[in-house]
Amino acid sequence: MVGLLASPVHRYGGRPGAAPPGQAGDRRERIELRAGLGIVGDRYAGRPAHRDAQVTVLAVESLEALAGDLGAAPFDPLLTRRNVVLRGAEVEALRGSEFALDCGAGAVLLRGGRPANPCAWMDTVLAPGAHRGLRGRGGVRCAVLSDGVLRLGPAVLRTTVPLDPRRAGVRRSPTRRGPVPARPPG
Repeated sequence: MVGLLASPVHRYGGRPGAAPPGQAGDRRERIELRAGLGIVGDRYAGRPAHRDAQVTVLAVESLEALAGDLGAAPFDPLLTRRNVVLRGAEVEALRGSEFALDCGAGAVLLRGGRPANPCAWMDTVLAPGAHRGLRGRGGVRCAVLSDGVLRLGPAVLRTTVPLDPRRAGVRRSPTRRGPVPARPPG
C-alpha cells in the first residue's frame, strides 16, 4: 500500500475552487476498518447511503498513466481522495468481486462495487483534463465485510479474479469488466 486516507470532513465540496483545500491531516499510516461501517474516523463511516461504498481503492498506476497522457509531473495519489492506494494491483477488475487485503495483521475482506468516478475537482488538484482522464480508471468503491487494520507498506491482495499487474492502470468501461477498446488513430 502506497497511500491511506481517512477524512473526518468533506474536502472537495461544491464547485472546484482556485486552490485545493488543506488535507495533510487526512493522510494515515494505518486505518481501522469495521464490517458494515467503513473506516473508523472517516466522514462516510456508518452512513446508510454509503453501505456499498465505504472504502475507495485505486491503483497508483492509473495516476502514472494519466500523468503520462497529460504530459504532467507525477501526481500525489491522495489528492484523488481514495482511501486505499495500491501498487501492482489491477483494481478495476475487482468490480463485483470479493477480495482481501493483508498487511500482516490479518486480512480485511472487501467487496468491490461500482466505479469510483472522479469529480470535477481533479482538474484543479491534479491537472486540466484529469477529470475526464480518470474515467474508467478512478478506482472502485467497496463494502467492508470484515474488521481489520490496513497499514502502509507491503500487502497481499487475494481474490479469485484473475489479475494482471501489468494492466493496473488500464482504463475500463464503466459498464463492462474488460478494458476500453483503443481508439483508432487520427
